[in-house]
Amino acid sequence: MSTDSELEPSAPLSSLLASLRTLITRGRQQVLRAVDMVQVQTCWEVGRHIIEFEQQGQTRASYGQRLLPRLAEALTQDFGRGFDERNLRTMRAFYRAFPIWNAVRTELSWTHYRALLRVTDAKARAWYTLEAAAQGWSARALDRQIGTLYFERLQLSLDKAGVAAEAQAKSLAPERALIGA
Repeated sequence: MSTDSELEPSAPLSSLLASLRTLITRGRQQVLRAVDMVQVQTCWEVGRHIIEFEQQGQTRASYGQRLLPRLAEALTQDFGRGFDERNLRTMRAFYRAFPIWNAVRTELSWTHYRALLRVTDAKARAWYTLEAAAQGWSARALDRQIGTLYFERLQLSLDKAGVAAEAQAKSLAPERALIGA
């Protein structure tokens, strides 16, 4: 049976533990980031394959084949949740909105891209994409910026610095609350 004094690490051991905790935390974050990137690429590829199958070399697809419901049923049976008809539509829309893989920002998650797909204006969507990546916005912060029409307000404002400062403060406030800062 161990005593409390045996559980309290010495100063050198505390330093080692702090380094190991940092190392393990960083490693776990990198794994999550890699998983996000693979998920984004997989969703993009699924969308590409669906579009290419639907169009079969044509400029436009011929609809009425009930392709997505049939795919959803088979993929859900094979892989479980995540491949319902709605998600397949989203993957198809993702490929349509971002048809060039090299233009897809891999630092953004699938949740980011689902939020970006709600932005119908291509110029605004491109701006939100670049800003989310450059500013390191969480998916929640991106969703908030889209919901408050940050791009549109910035375009109309004479006080661009003021709008930017307000958006920055609002995008950081919930994250600060979560970490108790």
